[in-house]
Parts: sequence; C-alpha cells; structure tokens
Amino acid sequence: MAIAQAMCTSFKKELLEGVHNFKNSGGDTFKLALYAEGGGGKSSTTATLGASTTAFTTTGEVANSGSYSSGGGTLTRVDPTTSGTTAFTDFADLSFTTATITAMGALIYNSSDSNKAVAVLDFTSNKSSTAGTFTIQFPTADASNAIIRIA
Repeated sequence: MAIAQAMCTSFKKELLEGVHNFKNSGGDTFKLALYAEGGGGKSSTTATLGASTTAFTTTGEVANSGSYSSGGGTLTRVDPTTSGTTAFTDFADLSFTTATITAMGALIYNSSDSNKAVAVLDFTSNKSSTAGTFTIQFPTADASNAIIRIA
C-alpha cells in the first residue's frame, strides 16, 4: 500500500528540537491535504506517504474541487493538554464543500515551518464525495484517542 498511517519520524525529532507549536494562541498553522492512491490525483502518480514522509507534496494530491484546493485546508487545533501520563492534542473536524473527491489518505503538515510533515492518515479504502461535503472526522480529544498523543 502506498499510503501508510504513521506519525512521521521527522516530526518526532522536530518535536524534540522545538520546531512545532500546537498552542491555539500564537501557535503554528497546520493543514491537511488529501491524497489519492492508484493515480486518482493531479497526475497519474500514486501518492507515497508514510513514516518517512518529511514534507507536504503535491504528488498524488487530489485535484481541486469545490472548496478543496491544493494544499488542503487549515486545521483548527485543540490546545495541548494532559491526562494521567499522556500529553495530547487534536483538531476540529474539517470539511470541504461542493466537492467531488476520492481520497485514500491525508497528510497533516505544518505550513508555518516549511510544510514539515506531522502525520499520515490512511483511510484504508477510498472515501468519496460527489458535488457534496467531504469531511475528515477526528477522534475524541482525549489521552486514548486524540490524533497526536505522547504516552
């Protein structure tokens, strides 16, 4: 499979270097871009995303449609917090309206800092909308489910 769910290895290192700021007030801007697998993107090239992804790329990104445009959408952050011994952050759900999209996965990236990759999301199968709303629904923002957790 060319899209594999992962927290990007470069992101883990960059956290230790203080590169990413997830605070709502004064923090970095994070975005989510959608990707096709099997040539359904802007070109016939398949997206290859996983732990080794280091930055946003247009290779295999889905085509512009409705409110979706290259680079994806800006994410609204949930302020980092802790529960027990786990620190976590998350994002509000993101929707693209009046869009005809077929995507197999997504990339969360930091557009404030050279489009550095954060995490790859693998939908495990194609998800589609036809002239409708394509929504990325994030999990509950808690220590067991948040999209970004450090235990």
